[in-house]
Amino acid sequence: MDRPLLSLRTTLVFLLASLAGAAAGALTAYAGEGTPRGALAGLAAAGVAVRFFDRLVAAEPDDGRPHRAAGDGGGEGAGHG
Repeated sequence: MDRPLLSLRTTLVFLLASLAGAAAGALTAYAGEGTPRGALAGLAAAGVAVRFFDRLVAAEPDDGRPHRAAGDGGGEGAGHG
């Protein structure tokens, strides 16, 4: 088995989501809401954070071609007038 179980991007998204969930759960429990509510808040925050970090972390290019950055002159209206 030469390939990794998860891609680097997926691992990063799950790591950031678990850290966000742990922080939210710990802060909720520390605020006096109790351990069960802290655990529920942490799980909810981790679920939302997965979607957030999935959109935040750049996706890997599919076709292997480099993507042009915004404002590099290769768009409609660039140099036309």
